Amino acid sequence: MIQNQKIGLQDCFSEVKGNIVSDMGGEKVMLSIANSKYYNLGEVGGDIWNCLTSSPSVSVERIVLALMSQYEVEQAECEQQVVSFLEHLLEEGLIQWAS
Repeated sequence: MIQNQKIGLQDCFSEVKGNIVSDMGGEKVMLSIANSKYYNLGEVGGDIWNCLTSSPSVSVERIVLALMSQYEVEQAECEQQVVSFLEHLLEEGLIQWAS
């Protein structure tokens, strides 16, 4: 991954295989086998993860549109939160840039 590359709406991502993911009380939790860390993605993070795993790769724009259809949120706020969440997933090695 290129460090400090800005994520745009047309960028696509896919999950990195090798994570154990489960639903617990409406929230998604994950265990990364690669880095031996546990993550609580929460409800909205779980919805983002579901988008990421629904096809081989998914654009940021598609994730934003999916969330806006589920939640009452302004587009600019949704875009900012999704990009921030994806940046964190990238840093942790849980997702990767897709071509």
